[in-house]
Amino acid sequence: MGVLSQVVLFPLAPVRGVVWVAERVRDMAEEELCHPSVLRARLAALNEALESGAIGPEEFDREEDRLLDLLEPSGGPGGRVRVRRHG
Repeated sequence: MGVLSQVVLFPLAPVRGVVWVAERVRDMAEEELCHPSVLRARLAALNEALESGAIGPEEFDREEDRLLDLLEPSGGPGGRVRVRRHG
């Protein structure tokens, strides 16, 4: 970047800094929410909700699929084994 570009874009430097910080915070929050231990705990709570009758099988299936998709490592070998406990 040339000197003239830097002078013209200098007033935008604080905005770019705020955007950078916001992106880092978002990345950290996504990483924390998608941590395997957090996802496993949410799956266990989901199973308990199904067993207690708080949610139905359709809602359980939908949420379980979403959580398992988050838990599944990207780019890893396909296929996952699921054990359904509802009847």
